[in-house]
Amino acid sequence: MAKKTVANVDVKGKRVLMRVDFNVPLEGSKISDDRRIVMALPTIKSIIDRGGRLVLCSHLGRPKGGPEAKYSLKPCAERLGELLHKPVKFTTDCIGVEAEGIVNAMKDGDVTLLENLRFHKEEEKNDPNFAKQLAKYGDVYVNDAFGTAHREHASTFGAAQAMQGKPRVIGFLIEKELKFLGDAVSKPVRPFVAILGGAKVSDKIQVIEQLLGKCDKLLIGGAMAYTFFLAQGKSVGKSLVEADKVDLAKGLLAKAGGKLVLPVDTVIADGFDSVATSVVEGGNIPADKSGFDIGPKTREMYKTEVAKAKTVIWNGPMGVFEKEQFAAGTKAIAEACVAATSKGAVTIIGGGDSAAAIEQMGFSDKVSHVSTGGGASLEFLENGHFSTLDILD
Repeated sequence: MAKKTVANVDVKGKRVLMRVDFNVPLEGSKISDDRRIVMALPTIKSIIDRGGRLVLCSHLGRPKGGPEAKYSLKPCAERLGELLHKPVKFTTDCIGVEAEGIVNAMKDGDVTLLENLRFHKEEEKNDPNFAKQLAKYGDVYVNDAFGTAHREHASTFGAAQAMQGKPRVIGFLIEKELKFLGDAVSKPVRPFVAILGGAKVSDKIQVIEQLLGKCDKLLIGGAMAYTFFLAQGKSVGKSLVEADKVDLAKGLLAKAGGKLVLPVDTVIADGFDSVATSVVEGGNIPADKSGFDIGPKTREMYKTEVAKAKTVIWNGPMGVFEKEQFAAGTKAIAEACVAATSKGAVTIIGGGDSAAAIEQMGFSDKVSHVSTGGGASLEFLENGHFSTLDILD
């Protein structure tokens, strides 16, 4: 997806409406992880350093169609001001007289952050009137919110549509996402190994089907492995499975040949909070136990496959990594990705829980790319494009 970036636009003296992803975790009114704000800084600085008048918009959390103080973006405006070492204006609503007044009074190099877009239910409905009100703020439109680029909302689709005839481009963060994910999908350096974890096969059916046509090996971990075990007629005990997806898993196994690799051993326990664990062969989980992580033999086997790879995509943890006793599988994959990167492989961590895990382990700067969008990166791997970006220049 060759797209023009904000670097291709003269922004001096122009109002730039930019969709960012400031959907950050909050503890009270304190931001506990400002990574998403930090990652938007290169695009933000490029615009204001070149004399643009920057109007930022974002959602935060899942407010129920109206204002909720706990989802206010005010802490984000304050944190952004600290990072930029300059004041960031903040509007108490994203549309209306006050917001328009603040935007119209901006000078070159100024930054304004609009209040949470999702305080209006029209945002997620891609309401054309709401989109037009947002579009009024911009002479230029920039989308740098990869985490929401797979959703046709007013700020990601309708506003850009309403600004037809004006420059509509991507920011540097989306440019980076498209480069890594786009190249992995369209022209991977081989061997290409994909690693999929997480709980549900149903969440990743399309991705599995797409990747089977593109990758050399597809390594499966997480609870979705147990649905595949069930499809092979193996015992899964009380493990989390999708019984209604067994036929689908059978079909994927038949289609995959030797490409799809399942765990050969499993870490089991009585329950989620059990400290006592043991290891059994892949699909031999006793009736009163559940699987919670890939076992030591599988870790070594997967590490060997990753070590041979020149392109690696990883999406989804190998087990319940939030619990120390079930974190070894996810940690082993993270370490394997770091080792592969140091030997020249391109390693892409597909957002969500995998990104959280690699961040937690302090490895995020030791892999090629950590995606900012879990659901978005999965959808991009499925389809190879987004309609919200297709309409941009």
